Amino acid sequence: MSTESAVTAWLATQQEAMLKVLEAMVNTDGGSYDKPGVDAVGRIVQDFMAAEGIPVEVIPQEKYGDCLKVRVAGGEALSSGNEKRQIVLMGHRDTVFPKGEPERRPFRIENGIATGPGVADMKAGLVMNMFVLAGFQRFGGAPGPLVGLFTGDEEIGSPEGRQVIEATAREARVVFNSEPGRPNGGVVTGRKGGVFSIFDIEGKAAHSGGNFEAGISAIGELAAKVTALHALTDLARGITVNVGLVSGGQSVNTVAPWAQGQIDLRYKEPADRDEVMAKIHAIVERAYVPGTRSRLAIRGEFLPLTQTPAAARLFDMYRDAAGESGLAITGEFSGGCADSGFTAAVGAPTICAVGPVGGKAHSPEEYLEVASLVPRAQAMARAILRLDQTGL
Repeated sequence: MSTESAVTAWLATQQEAMLKVLEAMVNTDGGSYDKPGVDAVGRIVQDFMAAEGIPVEVIPQEKYGDCLKVRVAGGEALSSGNEKRQIVLMGHRDTVFPKGEPERRPFRIENGIATGPGVADMKAGLVMNMFVLAGFQRFGGAPGPLVGLFTGDEEIGSPEGRQVIEATAREARVVFNSEPGRPNGGVVTGRKGGVFSIFDIEGKAAHSGGNFEAGISAIGELAAKVTALHALTDLARGITVNVGLVSGGQSVNTVAPWAQGQIDLRYKEPADRDEVMAKIHAIVERAYVPGTRSRLAIRGEFLPLTQTPAAARLFDMYRDAAGESGLAITGEFSGGCADSGFTAAVGAPTICAVGPVGGKAHSPEEYLEVASLVPRAQAMARAILRLDQTGL
């Protein structure tokens, strides 16, 4: 029996085992700012790997979930120069949900649909990666070393994990990022970049009835800045600027002494990032209301995922491999951001959203199509085994 037949046949028997691990993960708190919770999800990964005889390297992180790096040995690749370059299976353990969410709505399956916090984004992708790694550990045959990377802070821009991700990607032959497959079954071949920033405005308080002229309204300044910032949106270029959160003021009868806004910038082309950020800085620095002072701070950032010729070859091969698992795969562009942008930016051919199919992420209606778990795992295994056909 060939390696492909052995691995895919074993995966075909693993749906119930996959669901058991997925249930444990979904029912474990793991919001991005809950380091103990994210690390508890990591222990589920560690326990699984220990049972499979796969070593796990823990890369400690100070504020957020530790990074876990799993390595499965592989044979020499046929393509010259690829013998020591690793094939990376990547995913994040953190979710966007508050503490206690798993208790409020635990993992559940009804009519072939699984629900629960993080079930698709992206704990199902983690489980899929774990079982693919276990398959190659059991049967061998991978065309090079396999590395599973499990990070803990993607939902907030990977402030600590980015360094580990980029270091891993610099040594990668290719990267499979197992974000959830699109609701139509497609994968993602391109994503926008994103910059998430916050600006604070200082005004001067005064009684709004008895001493109005002595005040300097930070909220008035905020309103002018929001209008100017939103005017930077250029849909034809794929650029959007959105002030999605605002706050400020002291009381209804006080000229506002402070205000704050949070900005979401999305862009397609790498060159657009610096151009638009320069304009954002200029708007924040300008005082539309005389006497106000403002400052801007970047809180998080994602780089765009752009499809290089090498990444296009990877997608074509993955599409053909997935076809043998009964999947009709299309590639699409997403306005959402992911860690795949970091790996692509350092030169690793990357394909994203190869995880099991799901949708409505970040909401109580988030769902996973249970029947997609095994075929998507088989598709990844087949793609790994056919890498030499791509010349990558």
